[in-house]
Amino acid sequence: MKRLAMIAALGAAFAAPAHSAEGETVSTLKDQSQVAVTLYNQDLALVKDTRRVGLSAGNHRLAWRDVSARIRPETALLRNLSEPRGFYLVEQNFDFDLLTPQTLLDKYVGRKVKVIKTNPATGAETVEEATVLSSNGGTVLQFPDRIESHPPGRLAFQAVPENLRDRPTLVVSLHTPDSGSQELELSYLTGGLGWKADYVAELSPKDDKLDLNGWVTLTNQSGTTYRNAKLQLVAGDVNRVQEEVVAYVKSSRYPMPAMAPAPSMKEEGLFEYHLYTLDRPTTVADNQTKQVALLSASNVPVRKELMLKGADYYYRSSVGDIGQKLKVGVFVEFDNKGKGLGVPLPKGIVRVYKKDSSGNAQFVGEDRIDHTPKNEKVRLKLGEAFDVTADKKQTDFQKLSGTSRYNYVFEEAFQVVLKNAKDEAVTVRVVEPIPGDWEMLSESHPHAKEAANTATWKVTVPAEGKATLNYRVRVKY
Repeated sequence: MKRLAMIAALGAAFAAPAHSAEGETVSTLKDQSQVAVTLYNQDLALVKDTRRVGLSAGNHRLAWRDVSARIRPETALLRNLSEPRGFYLVEQNFDFDLLTPQTLLDKYVGRKVKVIKTNPATGAETVEEATVLSSNGGTVLQFPDRIESHPPGRLAFQAVPENLRDRPTLVVSLHTPDSGSQELELSYLTGGLGWKADYVAELSPKDDKLDLNGWVTLTNQSGTTYRNAKLQLVAGDVNRVQEEVVAYVKSSRYPMPAMAPAPSMKEEGLFEYHLYTLDRPTTVADNQTKQVALLSASNVPVRKELMLKGADYYYRSSVGDIGQKLKVGVFVEFDNKGKGLGVPLPKGIVRVYKKDSSGNAQFVGEDRIDHTPKNEKVRLKLGEAFDVTADKKQTDFQKLSGTSRYNYVFEEAFQVVLKNAKDEAVTVRVVEPIPGDWEMLSESHPHAKEAANTATWKVTVPAEGKATLNYRVRVKY
């Protein structure tokens, strides 16, 4: 109970108005006329905060409150948009030591406070003065005749220390030649703001088309709210100098709220990146995740592929059995063109669904895509086939010549048995990465040489049946 009383007393101090230094002009969000936020992919954002502030001619200390708690102070730039001539900055300080019951007590170490005690029987209050000796792990006070640890009662503080702020504040010493209301713009880079693209696709019953919706997910853990902000997003890999960054505010996770109404986003090229602009102002509250619509496309032609991919290690020695019931990967791909598409796609995760026989959409897989220009192919691996498997073995291996790994010549044969438990025929693309200088000597199905070290076969497997691929290859190292 004693501890609770002290916490309550400190809480009362915390609820008190923030201290404003003498001669300091304070600007809050009430002065804000416009804010623009440009978000990048790498926990980075550019904030441009425009406010109408009343200044008198001469030197000033301007306390610009409600900046991001993750601001990079060295990037801050304050400009006078209305009266730029003769306006200049002398010094700026970022005060991120925030007012809390504990920080207030810490600042009073070595200083005097008043200890207020209440008689539980009579309700009468007594007041004593004491000096704070320590606040580390508990409160130690020195009274005129004694020292007490965790004393009962409430603590009363004379004032809030000048360098203790109730919210992150950028304090700027400046000079302006003119008096009156002036429009100032503060721009800075900050962490704690980020975005990513998320896509939701639904396959058609025949797996030959899909409907695609893209969402931009915004996360704000910067310590302040951006009201009615002009929002822009930069997609691309912007180079940044790596340096140690001090985290002023601990990040935490918050539940995702409902999606915002779907606006449209205008896209344009910017340097070697792409810029997306929301067509209306939006509020990004502190500790909030929200989503806005990026794109929508329906009946997009899609190609489905079953692929069995091999490895190059078994072309170097005798291995015999390579594997039984090997998994066959399931892929879908489509072209980024056509109605609703044909725009640069920011990197993100594509989640794919398909309706079952009852009409309920079921999740069938997801994959991550990189930044994808228009007219490029989008390829997604959704998982492994359940009903299509493969048995693979090396049926022959001969060393024809060579005394070192740089002049070996091998001749080897392989057998791949593809099995299909479905009630319809499927085609499996078999991909083999063959190392060295190779020559196909014989094969049961014709291969295609897709790259210098890649041979592929397309093998049709009948319904509830199997098909066998045999081939012999000579490899020179």
